[in-house]
Formats: sequence, structure tokens, C-alpha cells
Amino acid sequence: MPVHPEALREAGAAWLTEAFQAYGALPPDNAVAAIARCESFAGGNSGDKLLLDVSYARPDPALHERLFVKFARCLGDPFRDRRRAELHGEVRLAALSRHPAFPVAVAKSYFADFDPASSNGVLITQRIEYGTEGIEPARVKNMDHELADPLEYYRATVTALARLAAAHQSGKLSPEADQLFPFDAEAAAADMPVPWDADQLQAKAEAVGRFIAQCTQLFPAKLATPEFADRFAQGTQRFLQHDAAIRRFLYADPRFIALAHWNTHIDNAWFWRDAVGVLQAGLLDWGMVRQMNVATALWGGLSGAALWVTGENLEEFLELYAAVLGTEGGPEITPEVLGIHFDLAVGSITLALLMDTPALLLARMPDIARAASPRDPVLQQDKVVQGFLHTFTAALNLWERRDFGASLAQALAG
Repeated sequence: MPVHPEALREAGAAWLTEAFQAYGALPPDNAVAAIARCESFAGGNSGDKLLLDVSYARPDPALHERLFVKFARCLGDPFRDRRRAELHGEVRLAALSRHPAFPVAVAKSYFADFDPASSNGVLITQRIEYGTEGIEPARVKNMDHELADPLEYYRATVTALARLAAAHQSGKLSPEADQLFPFDAEAAAADMPVPWDADQLQAKAEAVGRFIAQCTQLFPAKLATPEFADRFAQGTQRFLQHDAAIRRFLYADPRFIALAHWNTHIDNAWFWRDAVGVLQAGLLDWGMVRQMNVATALWGGLSGAALWVTGENLEEFLELYAAVLGTEGGPEITPEVLGIHFDLAVGSITLALLMDTPALLLARMPDIARAASPRDPVLQQDKVVQGFLHTFTAALNLWERRDFGASLAQALAG
């Protein structure tokens, strides 16, 4: 198995033929005749990628000639190579996506394999042709202000998440789904631990308050107040105090556990309109796919949305998810209880992953206070800064708008 771009170029059409046939994507009486293009692609933050154009000995409209290659490894960049294990999930998802009941559009896979012992792997799929044949141009996350109606994009991704959960929970994807993605409730509850004790967390919360006070132009006005700083600090302490109980709550009810995409930001999707004009979504980049609390998956996708999208319309998305889940054969849940799960998931993820955001932003962009607003082009020069600032602000915005404390109280009361 080629583990880097040059190895695939050297392996050539003969290896592609063998691989595609072994995977069942190419009939035994056909072959990859030639490689017309094998060009490096610079996108993403993990393994090396290629744009691959091929021809076949027997042309077939069912076979894609324009392909996309993703390697697990990025041998020339240790920072990107650290994420090499993520391709294992994508390889397993590629296998599951061939199940006849798989309900979400994905890029057709031609070969997918991963070796856990070495973390070497490669995934070859059709290439999504953005901006052609009814597919919309590629959409960029954290840039919803450029869209005429951002809400319809998130309705499409939320619907896709609900359909996947329903297919899994109803048994339509059995037995492959649970074989490929086994669930361990104890391990799931221990995922993304909070790395701070009470004193450390208090210091982190105070640093958040100072950072917002120094960069008020980057945040909504309601976050730049002493009242919110105090409320946030007190709230994080309460979440830390009840961390174990929150995790038990999030993973106690099987109706809220399902196979899910971890990151349905709109740059990990492609969009088209169906026969009646409703926007539909296919999903890409399944690296962190697993069984998880469904509210965690919802936040994973909505965290990249404009603040007003989640701030003013979260209840609509909760209602949509619950409705699609039920009509597609999944369990009956209420938007209200899903909202409790959502609040606790966002709060827990904030403590586990986002409390060091001010330090990260200042380390990567020491003069960030000079940015005029969250849309200042200077922030776009570092996608890590832009992405973390947006997600961090989105989490704080929900903390200010929603009563996380009341949701915690309801969870603790059973």
C-alpha cells in the first residue's frame, strides 16, 4: 500500500487496478489504463492529499475518472502527521457507506485501508465537483455572512446527522455499524477530560475575562461585561464540580447515543437542491466518526455557524433533529431534553478544549488586539486563530444566552 504521494505515483495504474478490484470498486474484467493527473492538494490539516485523474481500459459511466486521494501520513510535517490515526475512522466509514441502507450521501470509495500498527493508510474516493452539475460552490466555514441564507445549510447538515442516527439506532445499518464502530459507554464518557483542577480553572476563567476586556471589538457586547465574566467563572466551577455526573447523564440514555459525524461544518459538506428546491447535504471528512452523544455531534457542526444562527435559531434545529429522527425510524425524543443534552455538551467541551483559547490566540497572533473585528482580514491569515476564536466565541455566546445552570440542575435531578 503506498503511504505517501511519490509511492503512489511509482505504483501507478497497475497498483490502482489491483487495489480497486480488491476493494470491489472495479470489475475483474476492467483496469485502470493510465494516470492522467497526480497532483498534490494543499488543503486540510492532516495527511498528504492528491488530485488523481485516471482512465479505464473499458470506459464506464459508473466509474469516476476524477478522484481524490487522502493519505493517513504527512511524513514531511510532524504537526500534521500527529493526526494520522484519524484516517482509520474514514476507512471504516467508507466500508459502512456501501451498506444499501446508508442514508447520507458520501463520496464513493474506490479503495480504503489502514494499518493500525504503523498508522499507514490511504483513502481513494470520487472527487466532488463543486460548482458543476447542480452542486453548489464549496462553502467556507466561519464565513456565513457571505451566504444569502445560512440557515438552510445548517438545516441540511442537521437533517443528515438525524438520518444517520435514525438508520443506526433503528438497526437498518446492522450488523456492520456496531462491528465497525463498537461503543464503550465508559470510554465515551471519559473522552475529552477536563485537564484542570478548581484553582487552575478559576485562573483560566479569569484569563478569559481579561482577554475579552482587552479585545472587546472581537466579541458581542454582552460578553464584555463584568456580570458575564462572574457568571461564566461560577458556571465553569459548577460544571467541574459535577463533571462525573454530567458525563454519566450524557451517556446514560441510549436514545441519545448514535453513530455521528463529529464535524459537520459546512466546509466538510457539499450541497445541492432536490427536485422541489430543498437544499440537501453530502458529508466529507469523517475522520472522527464514532458513536457519541448526538448533542455533541450537533454542537460539532453548529459551532462553525454565525453567532446569530445558533443564538436565535437553536430551538428550530433541536426540533428539526428530533422530528427527522422520529420520522426516519429512530427513537422518540423531545427537543426540550435534547436541549439539556446540548447545553451540557457545550459546557463540558468548553471546559475540556476551549479554556486555553486566549493563550493559544495570543501565542499565534500576539497583536490580535489590533484586529478591528472578527471579520478583520488579518484573522484569516491564520486559520487556526480564526477557527478557535469563532468556536470559542460561539460557546461563550450560548453560555450567555442559554441557562446552562438550569440545564445542569435538571440533569442532576434526573
